[in-house]
Amino acid sequence: MGGRGRSRRTQRKHFRDGRENVWKNSKSDTQEENGSNNSNGNNTNKPTHWQPFAVENSFFDEYYKEQGIVRPEEWDSFIEYLRRPLPAAFRINSCSQFCTDIRSQLEDEFMKSLQAEGTDGNEAEGIKPLPWYPDNFAWQSSFSRMQLRKNKNLERFHEFLKQENEIGNLTRQEAVSMVPPLFLDVHQDHFILDMCAAPGSKTFQLLEMIHRTSEVESLPSGMVIANDVDVQRCNLLIHQTKRMCTANLVVTNHEAQHFPSCHLRKNRVNPSELGMAELLFDRVLCDVPCSGDGTLRKAPDIWRKWSVGMANGVHCLQLQIAMRGLALLKTGGRMVYSTCSMNPVENEAVVSEILRRCGDSVELVDVSTELPQLIRRPGLKSWKVRDKSMWIASHKDACKYGRTGIVPSMFPSGQAHIDTSDIDQKITTGEICDDGNSGNSNNGLQNGDDEGEPTDVSVTEVSSLPLERCMRIVPHDQNTGSFFIAVLHKISPLPVFQTKSSKNSQQPHSDNDEKPKLLDDGVEKDNNAMDLDVLDATNEESIEAKAADAGVPDNESDEALLDSNPSKKLKGTEPEQVRTPNKVNTRAEKANDKRKLQIQGKWFGVDPVVFFKDDAILNGIKEFYGIPESFPFSNRLITRNSDTNHVKRIYYISESVKNVVELNFLAGEQLKITSIGLKMFERQTSKEGTSSPCVFRISSEGLPLLLPHVTKQIACASPVDFKHILQYKSIKFPDFVDDGFREKIATLSLGCCVVVLNRGNEGSSDPPTVDKSTIAVGCWKGRSSLSVMVTAIDCQELLERLLVRMETEKGSCLPENKPDSEVKEDSETIIG
Repeated sequence: MGGRGRSRRTQRKHFRDGRENVWKNSKSDTQEENGSNNSNGNNTNKPTHWQPFAVENSFFDEYYKEQGIVRPEEWDSFIEYLRRPLPAAFRINSCSQFCTDIRSQLEDEFMKSLQAEGTDGNEAEGIKPLPWYPDNFAWQSSFSRMQLRKNKNLERFHEFLKQENEIGNLTRQEAVSMVPPLFLDVHQDHFILDMCAAPGSKTFQLLEMIHRTSEVESLPSGMVIANDVDVQRCNLLIHQTKRMCTANLVVTNHEAQHFPSCHLRKNRVNPSELGMAELLFDRVLCDVPCSGDGTLRKAPDIWRKWSVGMANGVHCLQLQIAMRGLALLKTGGRMVYSTCSMNPVENEAVVSEILRRCGDSVELVDVSTELPQLIRRPGLKSWKVRDKSMWIASHKDACKYGRTGIVPSMFPSGQAHIDTSDIDQKITTGEICDDGNSGNSNNGLQNGDDEGEPTDVSVTEVSSLPLERCMRIVPHDQNTGSFFIAVLHKISPLPVFQTKSSKNSQQPHSDNDEKPKLLDDGVEKDNNAMDLDVLDATNEESIEAKAADAGVPDNESDEALLDSNPSKKLKGTEPEQVRTPNKVNTRAEKANDKRKLQIQGKWFGVDPVVFFKDDAILNGIKEFYGIPESFPFSNRLITRNSDTNHVKRIYYISESVKNVVELNFLAGEQLKITSIGLKMFERQTSKEGTSSPCVFRISSEGLPLLLPHVTKQIACASPVDFKHILQYKSIKFPDFVDDGFREKIATLSLGCCVVVLNRGNEGSSDPPTVDKSTIAVGCWKGRSSLSVMVTAIDCQELLERLLVRMETEKGSCLPENKPDSEVKEDSETIIG
């Protein structure tokens, strides 16, 4: 009874917390309104009506007027835009097979039809490409997300956005959120770290950049590691990036400020044999957690929640993450630091402290000439800090008035001023209370109080650093949200600061009190980094013993982690739920079970990363699909289950990802990998599937990469037959229109096969010639029928793209370019 009671109370509490943002009248007001209409005295206490969020906050206005992020004459326009709903924006996947078709559809169809569409009685611009985004691959709609959902005239456009987003051809993303990756200057061979990656839109963008010049038969030599600290957000990140279908991605789950470098001890293995001795990156995207007041237009509940403490509370964390990112950056590499906040305490203050700590090792890059059509404001060189209701012009004032939560790095100069004896004396005399507030004020110092206001608050510090090279995007310049971006270039290894005590190392500090120096071997050391005990081990036994102390996770299949059902991923219950073993083994018992530890992996609740090396299964796959030996399979296949007989999915990884996995193994599995690689093969578990010579079918995600190398189990279909397959999902052999295709299908073995659209020249060769424009779909050849093996929405997308191409290309195989409804009737006649 006690347990059930606690459960009910917990549920009620959670329900109450979840309804916090539902705006309704108070209970007493509702009772008064309902009482006069209820003759029997039974009040229903129903809320009267929904009320919109109050899009104003006097503290917000006062704070940003004082900081001067916009000129006084612009304030009204600035605040007016902040109170408007944010326009919908989306980006075309430039690596998609249909990217040019989608762009043409937007330019020739939707852009014109929605040009004069009225919403709520007002004329709107419709949709238009973002002028600063390359190649018209990013678009903005003047309609808000709410309008797209509610307006019937926009229903077709809304359905188009939803379908293409789910397929992966489009990514719905705030316009200003697209900016930071554009300043990273990503090349195809770069190793990239996205430190705080969820929900994954920027990661998707980075993957596009490394894939944009790759050929259909090859993979780029670069890779992306996308990291996030939150397990549930990692699931969302996996779901987002899965649509990219890439073998060059690893998703990890770490605190960004403690992200491991997987340093390889030189006395254990020759680094040249592996390709790397430490995991360092050419590019780092450091889009840190922030107060988020730049997203007010899409999250109006922030108006009510906003306070100065939101920014002050995350400043130190942001600084730690940024410093860790620079430590993981290669010399000569570039890092972008960004926030969706307008607050200088989270922006210029962090950047200036980075520059002070790093000295000549890091420079702030001037990118004012890049993306010239993007309107941006230069960074501030002077700002103030506010704590509760008190303005603080310098750290000296913070110490004077006992504001212990205000650190030197928040101020333009970064100068520390510590006079503990003065503070102790004032506390003793009652001038300053133990809680840090002045003894002469009530609930903190108020603005304008003569007794509490610092005497020199009007004279603020001015930074001597080139902070004007930072950029701030504000909403009224181009009808967007707000964003802050700084581009940093690492010139040389970072200096090392030896802290005097562990207490000092826990909080950011100014380098005025510390003398920088380099390590003897020239490698930078970062005190913000996690203490990696495993890396200090001197032999294999000590590494395994230390790993044993972490415990042994349950060995589950990869079904929960990488299931194709998005709803399972977003629940956040299966992939990384930490479970406590029923029996706690001693260290000796764990050390004696090294093999089991190696098989199951290091991290609780996370399935191990295992190289798939079953030659019998692999040779059977190669023989069945006619994959040549030249295709790189060696050490490129990954599973998440060490039992080969129960492997359900096999993932393919690029050469760069393979090197990282091998380094991670040698360094003691420092990376907590939640997702890796491209799903290439899946076990067919149906009764008919087990009778096939090969029980592993090619997944739809892996088909584009494998298609140029498949020489068996492949056939070309005429446009009519290909269309019928997509429409009806399963077709009997006698119902195919083309005799040649019917005969070819009959010669294939029972099991998975690939059907390629014949555009006129593919059918002349066997196997067919494929390129980037080739349209193909995975099917299952049964004893009497052919069934498609992709989702319904994938079929619908391919069908629509097929019809568009058939109508636009000359010599279309559809008679007289009939409408789809007429063609369907003809098809039903043929098949029926």
